Amino acid sequence: MKSEWNGVFPAVTTQLKRDQSLDLPATQRHLDTLIQSGVSGLVMCGSLGENQALAPEEKRRVIEAAIETSAGRVPVLSGVAEPSTREAIRYAQDMETLGADGLMLLPAMNYKGDPRETMTHFRTVAKTTGLPIMIYNNPISYGNDITPQMFAELANTPNFVALKESSGDPRRITDLHNACGDRYKLFTGVDDLALESAILGIDGWVAGTGIAFPAENQYFWDLTRQGKWDEARAIYRWFSPLLHLDVHVKFVQYIKLVVQECGLGSEWVRAPRLPLTGEERRRVLKIIHDGIANRPKVPARPATKRKAAK
Repeated sequence: MKSEWNGVFPAVTTQLKRDQSLDLPATQRHLDTLIQSGVSGLVMCGSLGENQALAPEEKRRVIEAAIETSAGRVPVLSGVAEPSTREAIRYAQDMETLGADGLMLLPAMNYKGDPRETMTHFRTVAKTTGLPIMIYNNPISYGNDITPQMFAELANTPNFVALKESSGDPRRITDLHNACGDRYKLFTGVDDLALESAILGIDGWVAGTGIAFPAENQYFWDLTRQGKWDEARAIYRWFSPLLHLDVHVKFVQYIKLVVQECGLGSEWVRAPRLPLTGEERRRVLKIIHDGIANRPKVPARPATKRKAAK
């Protein structure tokens, strides 16, 4: 299975109301803004989308809303982070039935498996669906490290088409190229390593903070594709204090607050997460407001039209 996935696939927040119920219209408005900015895909119900805090039926409603909003303009992927292989299979099959375009598959979240268990989980889920799959490696947050050698072993599973590399070690980019060649589309998942990863050679970026600055985020990415490194570096220096918000344990609260302050949604999160307060809130707001005040001017992009119904 050959994937055409390239470019910015933002990890999108699940917008909530103050009472913590789903706000699907707000989520859809944000998705449309992201699509108009030029993103190449959407990753729903990932870590930033509060996957594990949502009930199973809520996740399915979020994906349905995203598919409706995209209307074929960009592929819609869903995170798969269910607590067991059995539940991951059920969820993956439901995503295929709903019309999702792909999956972002994580290790089961309630157990730190050894390499044999982790790869068995991935392979077992993959063989039950025809959807293309991006495997997500985030050992810092989730305790399972999927090494370049493991990815090389997984290469014989045809619907594993892409990797989201979030180990925090940019050396992994080169190691993955050496171990796997061009077998997978390679995405970075660490915002404040986006430029470093682009220089080393990636196909895409599962962006976090950029969902609040979609025009600037896309322009920065486009500069890296064009090899305009001096211009990209200038944008990156402005962006970096904001991108650092993506790598904190409270990244969901931080990025939702950025989204709110940029007028693209609200900060409400699902408990046990709570909105920021006190000195921490003041510190993060200063970073956000400084970024807004100094945001660079970027060229406007043409509107992205919906595809005609078949």
